[in-house]
Amino acid sequence: MTKDEVQGATEEEQAQSKKGLKKQQKEAEKAAKKAEKQSKLAADQQGSEEDDFAKDRYGVPPMVQSQQKLDRVLVRVEDLSPEKADQLIWLRARVHTSRAKGKQCFLVLRQQQFNVQALVAVGDRASKQMVKFAANITKESIVDVEASVRKVEQKIESCTQQDVELHIERIFVISQSEARLPLQLEDAVRPDGEGEEEGRATVNQDTKLDNRVIDLRTTTSQAIFRLQSGVCKLFRDTLTNKGFVEIQTPKIISAASEGGANVFTVSYFKTSAYLAQSPQLYKQMCICADFDKVFCVGPVFRAEDSNTHRHLTEFVGLDIEMAFSYHYHEVIDSITDTMVQIFKGLRDNFQTEILTVNKQYPSEPFKFLEPTLRLEYTEALAMLHQAGVEMGDEEDLSTPNEKLLGRLVKEKYDTDFYVLDKYPLAVRPFYTMPDPNNAKYSNSYDMFMRGEEILSGAQRVHDAQLLTERAMHHQIDLEKIKSYIDSFRYGAPPHGGGGIGLERVCMLYLGLHNIRQTSMFPRDPKRLTP
Repeated sequence: MTKDEVQGATEEEQAQSKKGLKKQQKEAEKAAKKAEKQSKLAADQQGSEEDDFAKDRYGVPPMVQSQQKLDRVLVRVEDLSPEKADQLIWLRARVHTSRAKGKQCFLVLRQQQFNVQALVAVGDRASKQMVKFAANITKESIVDVEASVRKVEQKIESCTQQDVELHIERIFVISQSEARLPLQLEDAVRPDGEGEEEGRATVNQDTKLDNRVIDLRTTTSQAIFRLQSGVCKLFRDTLTNKGFVEIQTPKIISAASEGGANVFTVSYFKTSAYLAQSPQLYKQMCICADFDKVFCVGPVFRAEDSNTHRHLTEFVGLDIEMAFSYHYHEVIDSITDTMVQIFKGLRDNFQTEILTVNKQYPSEPFKFLEPTLRLEYTEALAMLHQAGVEMGDEEDLSTPNEKLLGRLVKEKYDTDFYVLDKYPLAVRPFYTMPDPNNAKYSNSYDMFMRGEEILSGAQRVHDAQLLTERAMHHQIDLEKIKSYIDSFRYGAPPHGGGGIGLERVCMLYLGLHNIRQTSMFPRDPKRLTP
């Protein structure tokens, strides 16, 4: 290496070490500044805590792990009324919205479908730090608040509790929500088309279903599923009062219950089994076992690749079966009366829920007659022919024709609920009793709400010989239904029944347009989660 090269290298090293030194100095300065800032922040915080007279009245307490039992009574939001004015109460609710304004913060606290306005304001009970804390609580967080109930002069239109507001004296975050929500509740309840001009969003169905836990918190969802719970209760109570017995039937079965191919196959030890398409066979076995009148509420599985507005692969079946004396119309009358009791119960006890759903999804009130309208299949065909529909006498109704018939029936009879009796035998399952007067038809019926089928039923074949013949006609493997056919060999009363889809009843009663809205966690060919 020449003398010049050595000198050059030394200068370069010096320059680099100068750079390194500068860098180190900068980093040291940066660290010093950071430390100074942190100590200032800590000092400020300590100072503000020392100045904060309300520091024990708000905050994030330790996670509730059942450490203690408190005698504290939590008031329900729905019970907040002027009668409670000037009372100091505790309640637990979600922070629906919050808005800070100067020295005060307005919150809307929500509990299920009820909400109330609350106020935290700087004063002798709340410091400015407490107001700031309240303003920074993320939406959907769960809080415990102690507050004074105050009457308001002007109704609070935006809340369900319109005559009172809460003046908060203590507020503690019990469970904090993440700041970024997958969807906004106010967007999820906005009627389609509303707010488009202002650029406000609505939430599509898949987003709602993907984030179902949030979507189920909306007032609309809360109302739908409370009404659905009401349908189940009314169904159970009405039938129990009629002397029916509730039964439970197996969902894992050895043969397809409807004799069709649309079944889910499951591995069952060294063999295969199926998920029940219906509790049909077991309901009938109970009638043969002298239970006389039975019903069940449980899941039903259909392996149909139907991606429609009204099909699910798993739904809740409300099933009825009963022995009758001499005519299967006794069964029809019992089922239609049960449905009418359900409709009346919903009308009389669930107006709040119905109106809540109508805000987002407007629809006409549901109409029904007493006694229920019953048409024969031939009469329905005549109405459809008159309306220009071409179809054969022994054809089943297509979905568009069912809807058209619903509109024609509504125009003529002013009812959304009716029975269609005497279906062609060719379109019904093997266990359907043929019509004794006309071999083309059967003692079977469907029931409709707003032009869509909600129940399929019939008088069942209760004679083992005739049942065997009908099964062979449908090319069903007799070995697989041997225990079913054997049930009728030891004396079986004449009987009939039907199966109702709970989600469909709720959808059609409320005038909704998609069954996924009335299924809490829907299953269809494309959806297996959440």
